[in-house]
Amino acid sequence: MKLAVIGGGAAGFFLAIHAKDLMPDLEVVIFEQQHKVLSKVKISGGGRCNCTNTFADVTDLKQVYPRGANLLKRLFKQFGPQDAYRWFESHGVPLVVQEDQCVFPAAQDSQAVISCFLREAERYGVQLRLGTKVGNPESLFPEYDFVAVTIGGTPKGEGCVPSLFTFSIDDPSLTSLMGTVVEDAMVSIPGTKFRTRGPLLVTHWGMSGPAILKLSSHAARHLAECHYQSPLLVNWAGESNAETVHAYMEDLIRQNAQKFVDNVRPYHLQARLWLYLLGKVGMQGRRCGELGKKNLNRLVELLTNDTYRITGRGQYKDEFVTCGGISLDCVDKLTLESKSIPNLFYAGEVLDIDGVTGGFNFQAAWTTAYAVAKGIEKKVMQH
Repeated sequence: MKLAVIGGGAAGFFLAIHAKDLMPDLEVVIFEQQHKVLSKVKISGGGRCNCTNTFADVTDLKQVYPRGANLLKRLFKQFGPQDAYRWFESHGVPLVVQEDQCVFPAAQDSQAVISCFLREAERYGVQLRLGTKVGNPESLFPEYDFVAVTIGGTPKGEGCVPSLFTFSIDDPSLTSLMGTVVEDAMVSIPGTKFRTRGPLLVTHWGMSGPAILKLSSHAARHLAECHYQSPLLVNWAGESNAETVHAYMEDLIRQNAQKFVDNVRPYHLQARLWLYLLGKVGMQGRRCGELGKKNLNRLVELLTNDTYRITGRGQYKDEFVTCGGISLDCVDKLTLESKSIPNLFYAGEVLDIDGVTGGFNFQAAWTTAYAVAKGIEKKVMQH
């Protein structure tokens, strides 16, 4: 029996390797339209490959998977983050866990993962057909008994929109602060339920950092519909209760009545960011004791509800993730086999599953690829 895997990326290789492991007699061929494989793995994580996450800080998968959380919750019982961790370690890729629970190869080099996949594929006799585009997966039947589509996300695909991107903000005074980091900011899109928190980075084109990337992922479809033109609220204090911020600022100003407000930096904000914020409300060069209640309220509003305008999206490094793809309603929830075309399976980002940054997208690739391999094994055993 023969399996065709369309797409020589992370999910494609993981699926092919597991299919051969489960079914040694199965002939497996990977079709890749480019002349090299695993190119996205190569550049991921800044070239280090954030291959999974411990999920130790995740209480609900919806926090990290804006789309596909319910399906993955079910599939993690078959092959979850701990299984992925064990698999890599047992296949010659020692791993390390960062403080933020992101998991990387100990070598800090994505080549460790690529070499592992190529080595295992060769060991199992997986065939590679490079520079071969498959326009219609169904065209591979009946030469192949099973076809698995693992082409990843494509922004030009039907129903697909970019996810995991930075925000362009046309404000030269802000972008002149590039490199400024706020360790715990809260960002949201007014009039929606989209809000996230985490480190925020000011860039030369606007804003980035985990808080922004998570928001872009959760609000991917909404922002696409707005043509990436949207208001953005930033809570620099990282404190959701405005009354708490008011009490904090009132106390800070009282204790520093004789000091200039420029020199009193709340919430450990960097000096140049604080001066920029004060400039927005015309309060630079004033003593704290002269501010009064009205100006105190303006400062609290500034710290908790600062408004910006998103004017476009920037790509996240050289990577891209998409939201959209094959609807999860169209596939079997356990095997990811097409409900309308027997023996056609989907794995990885081609499905309408996407995660925030932090190793979650790769984990979805490993999990769905494993589910497909098990699904094919089940069908082979029924023959």
